[in-house]
Amino acid sequence: MAGVSRSAVSFAFNNPQRISTATRDRILAVADELGYTPNTLGRMLQAGTTNSIGVLLPQGLAQILENPYYARFLMGAGQVCDREGYTLLLTPPLQDSVLKAIPYAAVDGFIVCGLEIDRGEVAELDRRGIPFVLIDSDRHEGAPHVEVDDRGGAREVARYLLELGHRRLAVLSIGPRPAADPGQRGPLARRLAGITDALAEVGLTLGDVRLAEAPVTRADGYRATKALMSEPGDRPTAILALSDILAYGAVDALQEMAIEVPGQVSVTGFDDLAESAWFRPRLTTVRQPIVTKGRMAADFLISAIRGEDQHPHQMLGTHLIVRDSATNPA
Repeated sequence: MAGVSRSAVSFAFNNPQRISTATRDRILAVADELGYTPNTLGRMLQAGTTNSIGVLLPQGLAQILENPYYARFLMGAGQVCDREGYTLLLTPPLQDSVLKAIPYAAVDGFIVCGLEIDRGEVAELDRRGIPFVLIDSDRHEGAPHVEVDDRGGAREVARYLLELGHRRLAVLSIGPRPAADPGQRGPLARRLAGITDALAEVGLTLGDVRLAEAPVTRADGYRATKALMSEPGDRPTAILALSDILAYGAVDALQEMAIEVPGQVSVTGFDDLAESAWFRPRLTTVRQPIVTKGRMAADFLISAIRGEDQHPHQMLGTHLIVRDSATNPA
């Protein structure tokens, strides 16, 4: 309709400086009349790039979006995407399989969240030659990796409770673990190792504390705490939760059971989500730089996509934030 070649049409949309202004205006006017826009998928297939990065998630979207941790993490990654002109695609498990989700994500690379490096997903990404960055995992020498000082943070909060005088501790951990893989690895293993370090300083072991596991939701933290406090024997005087979300649920359960926090039972968390500062009682917790972690992960991934990456490993610091939810045992 414009009376020009395909090349001229391509120039009009992609390299307008290569044709006259009059020819470009005529082509765009015809395109508007036809309702034509370039096919984005076709462009991606031809160029071999999508200008999109994926976040490979360990759980379904409903559970992920219930945890404010991911909102903070995605904020950091999104800041980099906005700056660099990339879009961000959330990639949850497909039919309960993270591995099955990989081929269906039209992205240039993945931020891989919370997966063990010896699982099939990491091997598949290696096999396909897809750039990726590992978060909340163990290190993999073939890919960039961002972690926080989980062991040091957990050691600090456990030591704080022990210095307050608590000896009947309960740990509200993240789980449940798969039946085929009962061991602890990654950030969870490091946090439990930090608690073990602190216990050893006062002659205790992890076997001397009660351990309960729950998925990272407030409702599951509530249910796990109700069960924990209903067990026979002396009740714990402090609950050390390995995420703030679990700590919120623990406080909900204790308050419903008419158990004062922190008067009768102290509660601590791990993350320092925004809500922790105005939660009641204000939560004593370990602060990790979640937004920075997301930002750094996206920076590393885009560098890897562009062939600039040197496989960096970055550890970010943590520190204890003391508020109102923990005190000396009664």
